[in-house]
Amino acid sequence: MKIIISGGGSGGHIFPAIAIAEALQARQPETELLFVGARGRMEMEKVPQAGYPIEGLWISGLQRRLTLDNLSFPFKVISSLRRSRQLLREFQPDVAVGTGGYASGPLLYAAARHGLPTLIQEQNAYAGLTNKLLAGRVDKVCVAFPGMERYFPADKLVLTGNPVREVIQNTRPDRAAAAAHFGLRPDRPTLLIVGGSQGAGTLNEAIAGATERIERAGLQIIWQCGAYYADRYRDCASSKLETVKLLPFVDRMELAYAASDLVACRAGALTIAELCLL
Repeated sequence: MKIIISGGGSGGHIFPAIAIAEALQARQPETELLFVGARGRMEMEKVPQAGYPIEGLWISGLQRRLTLDNLSFPFKVISSLRRSRQLLREFQPDVAVGTGGYASGPLLYAAARHGLPTLIQEQNAYAGLTNKLLAGRVDKVCVAFPGMERYFPADKLVLTGNPVREVIQNTRPDRAAAAAHFGLRPDRPTLLIVGGSQGAGTLNEAIAGATERIERAGLQIIWQCGAYYADRYRDCASSKLETVKLLPFVDRMELAYAASDLVACRAGALTIAELCLL
């Protein structure tokens, strides 16, 4: 089987796509996979880190105000559709899968027009715009929650739950080794702060104002603040606060979970799935 997968923009779209790829190769190790993402977005880094090839499209979302990006949007759509058709001709996939995000729109649209079997996977109880636009064209819509006929044709729905990466599902790291990975003590209560893959401003602000109180309380924290906020809060994790591990992004989330006693997060659907599983 040759399967093309598109999804990205945030971890909530990227990591389900990777989980699907892992499951496909676990069932059929000879399965060939190609990812398609948006240039300059997180997937162009995270997918290769997971060991999969990826091609980038020149595509972005529409802004809510008049910007140069909005003026270029029609040209980006035309370019991405043309590149998607080219990738489909070159790779010759048997199935196209979309998990949401900018790039999955043109890729899945082109695949459906090409006559390929297509499916999209919606992680959230409130469907994303790209998936809602694609729903009328794809063959199946895999959803995580019941009641999604509010957004999608009922005859296309398959209730699957959310796919979770194999390393989260089946790896149970040693707590001491996990704490050591972050430079923390295994015998100290540990709080994991996660504001989604891109960070959450209000959550970051609250934690920044409480780091010294957290330290006085005898806690240590692993704090994923998001790349956008990293410089702003870097002083909160200076040498005088060795119990605060500030990271733009946690690449080894299975270790962060293993090292932690409590998680405080702005939880997207995928984080909720992982926490329920663990």
